[in-house]
Amino acid sequence: MTDTAKLKEKLWEKLSDGPYLMMGLTSAHEHSEPLTAMLDKDQVDRIYFFIGRDNRLAKGGPAMAQFVSKGQDYFACLSGQATIDNDPAMIDKLWSKPVESWFPGGKTDPNLALLRFDIDEAELWEADMSLAGKIKMLFGGKIKPSDEGSHAV
Repeated sequence: MTDTAKLKEKLWEKLSDGPYLMMGLTSAHEHSEPLTAMLDKDQVDRIYFFIGRDNRLAKGGPAMAQFVSKGQDYFACLSGQATIDNDPAMIDKLWSKPVESWFPGGKTDPNLALLRFDIDEAELWEADMSLAGKIKMLFGGKIKPSDEGSHAV
């Protein structure tokens, strides 16, 4: 498996454990908002979100998403393009009871929109600190780069 494939696999693993991201359109000069990622393991360069048609992200365009893992040991900043893609087959594939609670009209709710986020670039950090690094941090010692984890673009 290539390094890129391993990085994508790790990101998907972390997103599966805690699928919440902050996402915003970069050209809109508006704040990001929390969304729940809907993952299709067959498409690891793309994340889907169920949103309302009246959501400010529905207009699409260049976007950025930030992610912090549940254990706060993995961080990602993703950039790409957001577009509405109401493919009925993908809506069926990603549909769940929690999504239904937001859209009482079900899969044909007039306010339902499936936002597709195609990832162009990513920067990832993993705070997999060594035992020595954790002990130094506990007692106020200097953390060396070799103690602090990994970073990939």
